[in-house]
Parts: sequence; structure tokens; C-alpha cells
Amino acid sequence: MYILNFIRGFCMALADSVPGVSGGTVAFILGFYDNFVNSLNNLISGNKTDRINAFKFLSKIGIGWVTGFILSVLFITSVFEKNIYQINSLFLGFIIASIPLIVKSEIKTLTSHKRNIIFLIIGIIVVCAMTYLNPAASSGQSFSLKIDNLHLLFLVYIFLSGMIAISAMVLPGISGSTILLIFGLYAPILTAINQVLKLNFEYLPAIIIFIMGILVGILITVRIVRKLLRKHRAKTIYCIIGLMIGSIYAVIMGPTSLEIPKPPMSMHTFSIVSFGIGCVLVPGLELLKKLLKNKDEELEII
Repeated sequence: MYILNFIRGFCMALADSVPGVSGGTVAFILGFYDNFVNSLNNLISGNKTDRINAFKFLSKIGIGWVTGFILSVLFITSVFEKNIYQINSLFLGFIIASIPLIVKSEIKTLTSHKRNIIFLIIGIIVVCAMTYLNPAASSGQSFSLKIDNLHLLFLVYIFLSGMIAISAMVLPGISGSTILLIFGLYAPILTAINQVLKLNFEYLPAIIIFIMGILVGILITVRIVRKLLRKHRAKTIYCIIGLMIGSIYAVIMGPTSLEIPKPPMSMHTFSIVSFGIGCVLVPGLELLKKLLKNKDEELEII
């Protein structure tokens, strides 16, 4: 069971480290999303027994996540800017292939509450507006997270971005990395983490503020997400799908938030091969879900 949860956490990290589908989407596809959200909630507000069980489960997921995230950061930062259009084409494949899976899994809820489709439109508008109005895109400049460039308003901006990004990670929809892409902080955060791993501590204060935002975001959003999915599931799912559709625009505009901004992705720079790989990988996760489920059943028999 430890190995299985390690693999689950590792797959979540791969999703969380790139704009596209969220770690929550991977948990949803692999069939342990409810257990994941409930464990987070129990760790925060459960009784002693619930907290112990939640910690055991999340620690196994967490070790896999940290391993996957560090490996992803070390790899992605070395190829991201040079191959931005191929990578973003891959992200588009992730997103577009994931939407039908979520619709299929929630088809009864969606079809029985068609009036709530307005929340899908709201989700699209929110992401597109955030992408269009984000400071990096509007100024044509990218953020630097070196300590010399930090000031109070920028620190608040980093903190809030961390809060919102972790909220997106918990939801089975738009990824936290896509949120950072929208806010113009994806490449700067990856660069900062990579530099800290290489013992360049000029970027450490910004990372600490970002982590604080993540921790506060977890405390606030887990309960809200859990409650929304229970009491307003149709509205929430419609909104999630809208966020995912809107994130297509965010990924297309992603090159504008690089340290040296590039033009938005176009038909000329779009990579059909990378897009196809992204589309294939998502059904691959669905297959992995079945393999993990069969492995769980075998372990229970033993």
C-alpha cells in the first residue's frame, strides 16, 4: 500500500508542477480524491484517531509528491523557456483530454442541474479575466523573486497567489501551476525553488512567503471545497469545468509571462505532436487507476 500511495503522490506532483490539470484531477482520475480531501479535513479538524489515520495516508502521498515535485522542478526549469510552445501544447492536451473524463464521471449531476450551467460561464470568464489582467502580461515584464526586488505589496501578492494556487490544487480542475501562470508567477516560482535547491538563498524569503500562503490556503479552502462539493456539487462541478476551459486561454498566453516574454502561442507555434502526447497521457492515468485498484484488491486478499 505504501508503494501505491507513493505512486499516487508522485503522479499528483507531476500534474501540480506544470500548468494544465491539477493534482486534484489526478486524484480524481486515480480514484482516491474523496479520501484525499477527507484526510486533509480530518488532519485539520478531526479527532485524535481521525488525525492519526489521515496523517498515515497523507504522509505516504506526501513523500511521493515531494519526490515528484523536486524532480519535476529540476527538469522543467532547464527546458521550460527553450521549449515553451511544445510544453504548452502538451498542457493543452492534458486539459482538453481531462474535461470529458470529469463530465463523464459527473454526468448525472450535470444533466439533472442544467440551469447551473451559468457557473461554467462564470468559471471561464474568471480565468480569462485573470489571465488578461495579470500584471506580468499587462506590463510585458516578468517578476523576479530575488530579495532585492521584494516589497510589501509584492510579498502580499506572492502570499495570495500561494493561497489561491493551493486551492486550485485541491480542486479536480484547473491546476495551481495554471493559477501561477495566470498571475505571472509560474516561471519565477520555479526558478526560485530551483535556485534554493542549489543553495542560492537570495530567493528564500519569497519562497517562505509563498509557502505561508499555501499553508493558510489549505486551512481555509479544504473545508470550503468539501462543503461546496457536498451541498452545491452541480454548481461546483460546472464551475470547475469552466475554470478548465478558461485555462486553455491561460496556457495559450503563458509565453507572455516568461522572464523574457514571448508572443502567445499561435497555430504556427502549436505542436500537434506534443498536444497528442498530452491527450494520450490522461487516458493513461485512467488505466493506471484500474491497475492500482486491482493491486489494492490483491493486497486485501493477501
